[in-house]
Amino acid sequence: MPLLHTLPSRPAFAALVVLGVMTTRLTHGQEAKFDAPIAKTSTVPSEPGKSVTRALLITGGCCHDYQNQKQIITEGLSQQFPNIAWTIVQYSDGRDVRADVYRRGNWINDFDIVIHNECFGGVTDGEFVRGIVDAHRRTKIPAIVVHCSMHSYRNAPTADVWREFLGVTSRRHEKVKRSLSVVASTESGKHPIVEPIAGKPWQTPNGELYIIEKVWPGTTVLATASSKETGKDEPVIWVNQFDGVKVFGISLGHHNETMQSDPWQAIVANGWQWAMAD
Repeated sequence: MPLLHTLPSRPAFAALVVLGVMTTRLTHGQEAKFDAPIAKTSTVPSEPGKSVTRALLITGGCCHDYQNQKQIITEGLSQQFPNIAWTIVQYSDGRDVRADVYRRGNWINDFDIVIHNECFGGVTDGEFVRGIVDAHRRTKIPAIVVHCSMHSYRNAPTADVWREFLGVTSRRHEKVKRSLSVVASTESGKHPIVEPIAGKPWQTPNGELYIIEKVWPGTTVLATASSKETGKDEPVIWVNQFDGVKVFGISLGHHNETMQSDPWQAIVANGWQWAMAD
């Protein structure tokens, strides 16, 4: 399936209809407790005859503006793919939250794709972390992994299970936040996901560069940014084929202005289309 999203004109978002969004606000160290099953969602398809894609966004944790990022992500994707039915589960600040959504044995079954935009680096429950990955492995449901998801679960004894699923290992970022020059990788054969920045580096409005210690087998790096601390080109956009699961990853997204920029929106839309393609 060709990926067509380059640098789109971005008209005002026409109404996104989301029913049953579940938002859970937690204090540090708490876990979400749901008294009822995860809310089902539905949309009014704007393109009759096309099936609805059921998407789950899991967000929250430490260090980022998840209240606004959930809108930036869902509204941006719904501009490009109008027939998305969103379920959003949001957690408040806390590095050690074991998201209750993952504790339901069949939590993933009602969805066609999962977006992980979470920052739970303090979780130490290895079997809990393994269970998240196993759900994707069992169902082959694809994932999009954003920014601090790469630093989540790093203190768990099964951290490498999560990292292999993500496609990269990262434990830290540059100390200074700055604009980054993001360059499409020539080794990826001009992959259509990064077509929006092909031939011209993307100067992010603000950024936090993650230091990548390992690129796992099955991962193809699509774009990099040079680190002033390591002197290396650090992967920032990639795709991973993990045991039959398609995973699109982007480590950029600390600041809202980066997520709101046209290149970020176009690249993530292309990553969505790649992940959802048969």
